[in-house]
Amino acid sequence: MIRPIEIVILAAGAGSRMRSGKPKVLQTLGGEPLLHHILKTVHDLDPKKIHVVVGQHASEITQGIDQRMKINWVMQEEPKGTGNAVVQVVPHLMQESRLLVLLGDAPLIKSKTMQGLLSEKSDLVILTTTVADPTGYGRIVREGGKLSEIVEEKDASKSQRLINEINTGVMAINSAKVQDWVNKITDDNVQKEYLLTDIVKIANKEKASVSSIAVFDPSEVEGVNTFSQLAKMERVLQKDKAEKLMESGVHILDPTRIDIRGTLIAGKEVSLDINCVFEGKVVLDDNVKIGPNCVVVDSKLGAGTVLKPNSVVEGAEIGKNCSVGPFARLRPGALLGDDVSIGNFVEVKKSSFGIGAKANHLAYVGDAEVGAGANIGAGAITCNYDGTNKSKTKIGKNAFIGSNSSLVAPVSIGDDATVGAGSTITKDVKDGDLAVERSSQKNVSGWTKPKKRE
Repeated sequence: MIRPIEIVILAAGAGSRMRSGKPKVLQTLGGEPLLHHILKTVHDLDPKKIHVVVGQHASEITQGIDQRMKINWVMQEEPKGTGNAVVQVVPHLMQESRLLVLLGDAPLIKSKTMQGLLSEKSDLVILTTTVADPTGYGRIVREGGKLSEIVEEKDASKSQRLINEINTGVMAINSAKVQDWVNKITDDNVQKEYLLTDIVKIANKEKASVSSIAVFDPSEVEGVNTFSQLAKMERVLQKDKAEKLMESGVHILDPTRIDIRGTLIAGKEVSLDINCVFEGKVVLDDNVKIGPNCVVVDSKLGAGTVLKPNSVVEGAEIGKNCSVGPFARLRPGALLGDDVSIGNFVEVKKSSFGIGAKANHLAYVGDAEVGAGANIGAGAITCNYDGTNKSKTKIGKNAFIGSNSSLVAPVSIGDDATVGAGSTITKDVKDGDLAVERSSQKNVSGWTKPKKRE
């Protein structure tokens, strides 16, 4: 009999040890909430239902998770333990399903591990692992090799505390057994909580089939209770992402110094230098080179493009064989055609650059259209904001904008037109014309420089 799969994720923990006002399952890992990671993984199992148990931070958690995911949110009014949390889910369960219980603060478990657990035929299957230091974890107690019970550390004897095989909190149960077992759980323990782990002892007493499988890498099932543990988990996640990229042919100069907080899609011969951060969805085409200390957010970089050190690119689309930086900033709406050059300390916002256009240093281009082959000199800016409204600047093909010029929008500079250095342009410039707007220069003879006061 093939049983439908149901998922229960326990996410009611407050995360008090973090001393944060944010619910623990909404703390971010790789740029996404902990709970979001595990929800994405369980979708690979194609479950019939996903139940998430929440507590005092219910409204924050439900609002903080992608609403497109079909989730049955179940409320645990009082924090009475994991057993009590599952009691709240029982009325929502199907009769003949296979129930997988997961922890919302242990987001790195792999779908392969979940599938292995679900494929076991026993009424109850516990996922275990072995660690060097089992402090804080429930111990797996065996008799003759068979799993007999799980004992929480506070309830464990001195000899039981020496056991290195621990409970991960993950288990698979036939739903027909769940209601009977969880209703037999008591709070007869040091914590005075209803602990889900007690169903192992209950199942054995009723002669139900109980088994376990072990996961080799403890980091896959490690939970988060402190920011220190979260930081450790971040490095585990980033190492895994870096390894997958390198296996696909990406050259990462130092995989310990890269952060991918979203999705990074990279082509062939891509090179990533140290201390780079990628957020949201980033696409790097073939032969893209990213220098050190760059941040790229929700952007696409065309083949052969070079992003030089200390540059920030957000919400931008960059064509082929472009050069950006160092110390450049492309803000949302920046659209660069092929062979465009954006140099040091240049900021581009909601503007398009035609093929071969360039702004090589110390410029601001906002709300503008820059034609192919145009050149924007050092210190030139588009004055796009009057304090209330934003207006557009158009710069034609092969136009030349001299250094330290101000183009006051709305204004249009024609094809092949030239703006003299130091000009403030408030009127349109026709194709091929030269526009110069400067105050008269005055030289004073015999000028005496100011002296320093005593």
